[in-house]
Amino acid sequence: MEKPAETFNGAYPSCPQVAVGAIVFKEDKVLLVLRGKPPAENLWSIPGGSVKLGETLQEATEREIKEETGLTIRAREPVFTFDLVERDDRGYIRFHYVIVDLAADYVSGELQPGDDAIDVRWVSSKDVKNNLKVSLATRKLLKQRFGFGV
Repeated sequence: MEKPAETFNGAYPSCPQVAVGAIVFKEDKVLLVLRGKPPAENLWSIPGGSVKLGETLQEATEREIKEETGLTIRAREPVFTFDLVERDDRGYIRFHYVIVDLAADYVSGELQPGDDAIDVRWVSSKDVKNNLKVSLATRKLLKQRFGFGV
C-alpha cells in the first residue's frame, strides 16, 4: 500500500512541521482553545499553529493567537518544546510537529473563537484538573511548568 500524499492541513508531511503555542495567563486563569481539527480534535489545548516561512517564533505565535482567539498578545521566550507524532491505522505518520510553546502576555481584545478553534476560554486550575477534556501535552505542560491543574 502506498503512503498517503501530504495534505493541505498538514497531514502526512514529508518532514516535521514547526508549530508554536502561547501560554497566556490572566487573573490566575490560562487561555485554552477547544480544537476543531486534528491533532487533538475536540480537546482543550494551548492555542497556536504552524510557523509560516519567514516568520519568527514570536511573530507566528502572535498571528496564530489573534486568528484563533481574537486576542492581541505579546509573545516572549520559549518555555516548553515537545514532539507531536501521530500515526494512522496503517502505521504511516499522519502528523509530525515540533511544537515550541512561548510565554506570552495578554495585551487586549475579547475572546472570539476563530480559525480551527471551536471555543476559547480563560480556564482555572480547578477546571483543568476536574472538568475539561484537556490534551495530554497541555495538561503535562501546565502541571510541570506552572503547577497548574495539580
